[in-house]
Amino acid sequence: AEAAELRARLRAVRHTVLVLSGKGGVGKSTFSALLAHGLAADETKQVALLDIDICGPSIPKMMGLEGEQVHQSGSGWSPVYVEENLGVMSVGFLLSSPDDAVIWRGPKKNGLIKQFLRDVDWGEVDYLIVDTPPGTSDEHLSIVQYLSATHIDGAVIVTTPQEVSLQDVRKEINFCHKVKLPIIGVVENMSGFVCPKCKNESQIFPPTTGGAEKMCQNLNVSFLGKVPLDPQIGKSCDRGQSFLAEAPESPATLSYRNIIQRIQEYCEQRHLQEEKMM
Repeated sequence: AEAAELRARLRAVRHTVLVLSGKGGVGKSTFSALLAHGLAADETKQVALLDIDICGPSIPKMMGLEGEQVHQSGSGWSPVYVEENLGVMSVGFLLSSPDDAVIWRGPKKNGLIKQFLRDVDWGEVDYLIVDTPPGTSDEHLSIVQYLSATHIDGAVIVTTPQEVSLQDVRKEINFCHKVKLPIIGVVENMSGFVCPKCKNESQIFPPTTGGAEKMCQNLNVSFLGKVPLDPQIGKSCDRGQSFLAEAPESPATLSYRNIIQRIQEYCEQRHLQEEKMM
């Protein structure tokens, strides 16, 4: 009955993409926010961004929605909209202050994730992007379990170039294999910094073991691309603005656009394959 309820609610969602990272602080929420903005730049596409990072919900801040609240209607909770075609849901909208700590055990977190999937009235959605917390624990198992009743296109895994981050990403890839979650590919974030004055490139996080690209070759996983550091990304996130719109000529924006295009192509291809099998 529960699976049927979730299926009914999410029937109108065409593509679902999970954004994962083994380690915190690699820019996963930033990537989720910019992926949503990039997809929603096409006004014919309806995009939804679901933040299930229960203890560290940074999506409301990044999307310029701090202080907004969720409204209940006859058809369920209404998402908070950034644009007409970009809706957001996060535990951050349920807190009385952005500084409130969420001190919950696993079952309560799982209950909220289920509620987000079952009770939010997303309507017709082309892309549902799910921003997850770091790691491979409760929230990840819950979202994969609940969405298995419907359909997941796959996961995008975000890392930084250094071995300390890649070590945890290998665990995340292993997690995806174990729960039969398809991997769309890996993104190497904070990949080098080009000085705007002298144009020299510095490796802030040196890829001592070859970085994400080498790891993907070794593990036979798709490598989606590298996003260089740009100080404007942090500033745009703090202001709740889309970096892609604010800095259209930045090398980081060009990288993002290429990666987003590859994710879209993967989802469309998967959709076609599934239609053939039906």
